[in-house]
Amino acid sequence: MTVTIAGSGLAELTCAWLLASRGHRVRLRPRPSYGPRPLLLGEDTLALLRALWGVASPADGHRLTHRHVRWAPGPPDPPLAHPAVVLDGALLCRRLLDRLCAHHPDAARPERAPAEPDPEPDLEPDLEPDPAGPPHWTVTAEPPTGHPGEHWTAGRRHLLAGEAPLAPGQDATTARLDRTDLAWLHLTPLGNGRALLQAMVPGPVARPAELLGRLLATSELAPRLLHAPETAVALPAAPRLHLLPATAPSTCTPGTLLVGAGAIRYDPLSGTGTAQALRTAILAAALIGSAAAATPPDLLCAYYAARLRTAFQEHLATCARLYPQAFPDPSWQHELNACGWPGTPLTG
Repeated sequence: MTVTIAGSGLAELTCAWLLASRGHRVRLRPRPSYGPRPLLLGEDTLALLRALWGVASPADGHRLTHRHVRWAPGPPDPPLAHPAVVLDGALLCRRLLDRLCAHHPDAARPERAPAEPDPEPDLEPDLEPDPAGPPHWTVTAEPPTGHPGEHWTAGRRHLLAGEAPLAPGQDATTARLDRTDLAWLHLTPLGNGRALLQAMVPGPVARPAELLGRLLATSELAPRLLHAPETAVALPAAPRLHLLPATAPSTCTPGTLLVGAGAIRYDPLSGTGTAQALRTAILAAALIGSAAAATPPDLLCAYYAARLRTAFQEHLATCARLYPQAFPDPSWQHELNACGWPGTPLTG
């Protein structure tokens, strides 16, 4: 089959790699890179990447050895051994894209951008059409916009994030999770004396850097930074499920498979968002393989949606168990209600 991969995130590239390895023709349509993106990968996720791509763990990431958690009121738990690597997610994706094109030059074909008008048409040959014909499927992590009813979002919480220097003498090998009455905060050492500070708050924020600084000041993490982040972003971070993550091909249009956060987004507290994104890629590649073997696409798409729905309900059950332990404050009541409880029907 011929498949368009519309994007260049981990889930999209992994799906492309699996499809090309199985003999499918892949058209690559990478997205432009928007600069470095810190990515924290635990041992389980690194093992999954190694198994899927046949690559060693990145040698140039910053290695962490422990995790220190204070989730409920009172003293923190003892530090736990928790090996992990912090690396640039954008750089990792560029390397995987290079590996894909090098190992499968015939199967993985970069899709050309629309050509500019040629001022000297007689001097340039025409572009050859793709001999494989139009694509049967499109795989992407970016669903079409403008249809808010196609998502089920469990809350309105936002993640604040900014970088700041570590204070002199601070441990650069331990990630730390702390809580206040209004937020949880996570401090991730990045190496070279820098750290990423994140905070989850129960709603949208107009001035993220200002609020992040105030939250840090009330947290036990404050002495570990030289100062609060001077700039910060606020990103929607509530769990989200696309209600139509797979559509079957028709006579006129290719089928569509959403992967990664475009299909299902986990609360960052879980620490398993990247692994879940890779699992959507595995499932999408298997679906396309089954469709090529003449399994009805409609049935495969229904199965894909059901698998994601089950994973989402399990994730909500985890959130519903953890968040009430940390946030009795009324400002969090909407988020606690949005998580639901195990057995609660999932509706839009």
